[in-house]
Amino acid sequence: MTTEQRRSLLAFQDYIRKTLDPTYILSYMAPWFREEEVQYIQAEKNNKGPMEAATLFLKFLLELQEEGWFRGFLDALDHAGYSGLYEAIESWDFKKIEKLEEYRLLLKRLQPEFKTRIIPTDILSDLSECLINQECEEILQICSTKGMMAGAEKLVECLLRSDKENWPKTLKLALERERNKFSELWTVEKGIKDVETEDLEDKMETSDIQIFYQEDPECQNLSENSCLPSEVSDTNLYSPFKLRNYQLELALPAKKGKNTIICAPTGCGKTLVSVLICEHHLKKFPPGQKGKVVFFANQIPVYEQQESVFSKYFERLGYRVTGISGATAENVPVEQIVENNDIIILTPQILVNNLKKGTIPSLSVFTLMIFDECHNTSKQHPYNMIMFNYLDQKLGGSSGPLPQVIGLTASVGVGDAKDTDEALDYICKLCASLDASVIATVKDNLEELEQVVYKPQKFFRKVESRVSDKFKCIIAQLMKDTESLAKRICKDLESFSQIQNREFGTQKYEQWIVTVQKACMVFQMPDKDEESRICKALFLYTSHLRKYNDALIISEHARVKDALDYLKDFFSNVRAAGFDETEQDLTQRFEEKLQELESVSRDPSNENPKLEDLCFILQEEYHLNPETITILFVKTRALVDALKNWIEGNPKLRFLKPGILTGRGKTNQNTGMTLPAQKCILEAFKVSGDHNILIATSVADEGIDIAQCNLVILYEYVGNVIKMIQTRGRGRARGSKCFLLTSNAGVIEKEQINMYKEKMMNDCILHLQTWDEAVFREKILHIQTHEKLIRDSQEKPKPVPDKENKKLLCGKCKALVCYTADIRVIEECHYTVLGDAFKECFVRRPHPKPKKFSNFDKREKIFCARQNCSHDWGIHMKYKTFEIPVIKIESFVVEDIATGVQTLYSKWKDFHFEKIPFDPAEMAK
Repeated sequence: MTTEQRRSLLAFQDYIRKTLDPTYILSYMAPWFREEEVQYIQAEKNNKGPMEAATLFLKFLLELQEEGWFRGFLDALDHAGYSGLYEAIESWDFKKIEKLEEYRLLLKRLQPEFKTRIIPTDILSDLSECLINQECEEILQICSTKGMMAGAEKLVECLLRSDKENWPKTLKLALERERNKFSELWTVEKGIKDVETEDLEDKMETSDIQIFYQEDPECQNLSENSCLPSEVSDTNLYSPFKLRNYQLELALPAKKGKNTIICAPTGCGKTLVSVLICEHHLKKFPPGQKGKVVFFANQIPVYEQQESVFSKYFERLGYRVTGISGATAENVPVEQIVENNDIIILTPQILVNNLKKGTIPSLSVFTLMIFDECHNTSKQHPYNMIMFNYLDQKLGGSSGPLPQVIGLTASVGVGDAKDTDEALDYICKLCASLDASVIATVKDNLEELEQVVYKPQKFFRKVESRVSDKFKCIIAQLMKDTESLAKRICKDLESFSQIQNREFGTQKYEQWIVTVQKACMVFQMPDKDEESRICKALFLYTSHLRKYNDALIISEHARVKDALDYLKDFFSNVRAAGFDETEQDLTQRFEEKLQELESVSRDPSNENPKLEDLCFILQEEYHLNPETITILFVKTRALVDALKNWIEGNPKLRFLKPGILTGRGKTNQNTGMTLPAQKCILEAFKVSGDHNILIATSVADEGIDIAQCNLVILYEYVGNVIKMIQTRGRGRARGSKCFLLTSNAGVIEKEQINMYKEKMMNDCILHLQTWDEAVFREKILHIQTHEKLIRDSQEKPKPVPDKENKKLLCGKCKALVCYTADIRVIEECHYTVLGDAFKECFVRRPHPKPKKFSNFDKREKIFCARQNCSHDWGIHMKYKTFEIPVIKIESFVVEDIATGVQTLYSKWKDFHFEKIPFDPAEMAK
């Protein structure tokens, strides 16, 4: 090694100290280091950490005089997996590692939130290429022995030392794939939130959607089970069935060919109405012509149910019925399925994707479209995306015929309307979105409907809160002290958020915490070390404040014991994670109050009056009717668990057998229920009788068809008018009751407003039904034209493609891979490279998850062939008769040949080069 190289190593030693854990390379340095030196380095790490160990390692390294030790050091880095550090030292260019510093600073700030929100085992496989193999093993071991919070702490420690330039983006992608809310704080660069891997590797047309009217973000609703009348079971759907008069009334406008919104209560049999409409529609075509029906279901459970119902009924008549959901779309040729079947059940995003790609040329391929839960047709919902296509075709003067449109819903809603005029406008906009000229409701056969669907009797129970709340007093003082500590290190804390008059134990306080944490992310100081110290401390303080705030909410609605257990679990995890001085101080403050808090939790005078009232309601109702079936709605998962524990531990309620139903999303360290688990609990509730009370979040607003359920309890639970109608509709048995139990008069007032809005909605529908149909169509057309003008004005012009040839370099080793002139586009979204030269650049390995779908057979993965690189470039597959590579743009760097400027793209659609379609004829050259 030359003197100049030795000086360079000294000059860049800070980068090495921040990155290298020398214990991972010591086994490769055995020829150069004495045994006692290895032990000294290992002890330094154990006592003071990897940075001090790296300092000692460099000291021993630079004292070496033997020939070849520098090459031995580089080889050790390479073997251990320090590819970024290896490359930087070999070229003496540390720019890439230097660029990671801003992300290290950000992660240090976010460390307190990271360890409370991240489940390492969920994202470790995605991050494995950014870490040393031994680090991954250590993280898994810690997760297993000390818990997820300790594992998350170790993961942060490893990421802070990572020398891989792509780790910040890889972390972002991993978080977004897991739908982890921490991704909102982890901002890599502008637009990174939209990063998507357009490689077939991860491609899937998904049916996941946003439920716009939901207020509980954790939930993904199970779909409505359109109830069949009692005399019509699944088994006798094979034979003609007798519809009720009100069902015939609902179907009449649609049978006349009119675009119709059918608005009728949950449980009245809207599925049978849609079956009747569908059968009439298919039979009306003359010989030589055929109808084609598509039925849209928002969620997988209702999709499965409707496919079953339609298949059983229509296949006996000789019609072909099939379904495609996000879970199956990847493996089927959608255009062929649509072409070869008479009735297709779809999750709506499937059609949105295929209209965009052109595999479904237009909506003219269908003659009838049925939208279940059609009140969702607004904003960016897939229903609205489909109807935008429909309305563009209608208003654009297209010659292609448009399908008839039917919408099904229990409530069209009124949005934020405050009076009748605004409610009329809202309903008219929904009709315009669905191009509906008729709203069908039951008017002539109301008595019959009321014999089938019973409207529960509604009761409001205003309960007083605790006379004195010692738990809240103690926790509030801990929160005040924590806020004071935060203000001590950051005197401008109040300037971080405009939210004033925040009260402990409220959603508003939670919003303040979120605002402060987001402000921390962009907080800057001249002294970066001081900036990092302050921001990390603020995240610690606000994370603890969030837990205290959560505990106050639990205590408000459940037992003090449940809230205290929640905090004890949190601090237990904090201790297991190996906390710093700030956390030690906060933990000590809590533990100083723990004995007093335990005493409060055991004091009978601190019982929650709301629970006493809930106990009274349950005892009374089950005394009156021992066969009572109950759904208890609550706002959060924490309350679901708390109330289940309370029921099971209450001697007065030991006769109850509670089950729980929550959403599938993740919150902090908690994973939601899986779809099979949800189905299992519903089956146990509906059929087997294993549970006679179901405690649920708003995931159960829609989708539970339990005709025998006769008691609905809304525990501090209220939403909008649609939510009110849906939750009330869960109890449909004769003599059913619905209780709203709350200590907040505002909750009762909000529910009363919803009842007023429901009446306003019904009055508006009756009023619209008196309009002349031609006048109503004119009103609808005016709204559609106006909305289209707004949409068109908001469309961004298509970027002009850059026709200049550019280089693609491997994103890891920067080797030249190909030129943009060699790239071809397959079916508008997959990118391959022509020429034998490219084949020499990569190696192929078996794909861990081979799949076949449409024209594609995914068989292998491809990696950079350059020694010591092996960067993942994409996949190798069979497309029709061709064996071809398919590359993903995020694996490459694009270099402008003329200027040498290099650019990274995370999506092909952001790379505006001249995209030439794949031509099979070129493959023969």
